[in-house]
Amino acid sequence: MKYCLLIITLLGLTACYEDTDVTLHQPGVYKGKVDTHTQTKEERQAILQKRLSQVQTDR
Repeated sequence: MKYCLLIITLLGLTACYEDTDVTLHQPGVYKGKVDTHTQTKEERQAILQKRLSQVQTDR
C-alpha cells in the first residue's frame, strides 16, 4: 500500500512539470515564416468590412 501511494504521488507531481525554457525575442524582428496572402490588401479589407456589417447591425 505504501508503494502504491508513493507511485501515485510521484505520477501526480510529474503532471505538474512546467518547461522552464525561455524564448527571447528581439523587438521589431519577425522570425516566423513569410506571411503569404492570396488576396490584396483591398480585397481583405472588403471581406472584413462585409463581415463586420453582418455582425454589427446596430452601428
